[in-house]
Amino acid sequence: MERARLIQTSLLVLLLLALSVSYVHCQATRVGFYSKTCPRAESIVRSTVQTHFRSNPTVAPGLLRMHFHDCFVQGCDASVLIDGPNTEKTAGPNLGLRGYEVIDDAKTQLEAACPGVVSCADILALAARDSVVLTNGPNWQVPTGRKDGRVSLASDATNLPGFTDSIDVQKQKFSAKGLNAQDLVTLVGGHTIGTSACQFFRYRLYNFTTTGNGADPSINPSFLPQLQALCPQNGDATRRVGLDTGSENRFDASFFSNLRNGRGVLESDQKLWIDASTKTLVQRFLGIRGLLGLSFNVEFGRSMVKMSNIGVKSGTEGEIRKVCSAIN
Repeated sequence: MERARLIQTSLLVLLLLALSVSYVHCQATRVGFYSKTCPRAESIVRSTVQTHFRSNPTVAPGLLRMHFHDCFVQGCDASVLIDGPNTEKTAGPNLGLRGYEVIDDAKTQLEAACPGVVSCADILALAARDSVVLTNGPNWQVPTGRKDGRVSLASDATNLPGFTDSIDVQKQKFSAKGLNAQDLVTLVGGHTIGTSACQFFRYRLYNFTTTGNGADPSINPSFLPQLQALCPQNGDATRRVGLDTGSENRFDASFFSNLRNGRGVLESDQKLWIDASTKTLVQRFLGIRGLLGLSFNVEFGRSMVKMSNIGVKSGTEGEIRKVCSAIN
């Protein structure tokens, strides 16, 4: 009887330990992680983003996009910030990323205030949230406690969503990161702020089809001349055009209205309205009668928290970089 009790107790202890390890793993990030070790961490990041935004508002969509691109490769570990000949930032999809100077500035200030405490990955997650707030978007609590990764390879960036991806491919790429179709539509809605270079959508304006005017038939005929004027067939491929026509500097749900009206700039964006599985979600963000509505602001914050916990490194899995562009 005594032996049975001992075995039972041992099993209980093992179970509790397993649950404890599981809980710690799930709690790798938490809101207020730096409340004791670096109380001013979030305010330093916020004020840094505000300062840069005042002189260059394009840093806001730049930082939001950078956080997204970071999380989809190696997880949210600031691997996209590392310099080198074959690092993530040299990959095609990342060549247009902007805002590195904001992260570097915040890191310099944080190292002065709390040396070796705040990770670059957390700075990036906080800066993305602060950027959305500065463009009149929602505020949300950002869980922190990420470590910085030690691996950054351009070849790993091939799984980033692309501007010609079908909805099925987009859903597969998001699903591989634990994100569902609603997260996909919500996060792509982040294109409500920001721009794209002509080189990423000009093919839709002239050479998309071999019949008619050669343009993508999903483009609203009244919108086509506007895009063609901005991106002439042999014009500057690097010229940038707003992804949310009429509201590219303000975070709002008008991006979804543009999709409904055939005014999506990127092919992958417009497909959200064409594909039945995602169209319903777009309609819910638009408050279409007969459908359960979704609040874009609320859902965006939720999906951003979910995305920001992809592949988070903790403990000995990562490090706190002294400089964001280099491994210690």
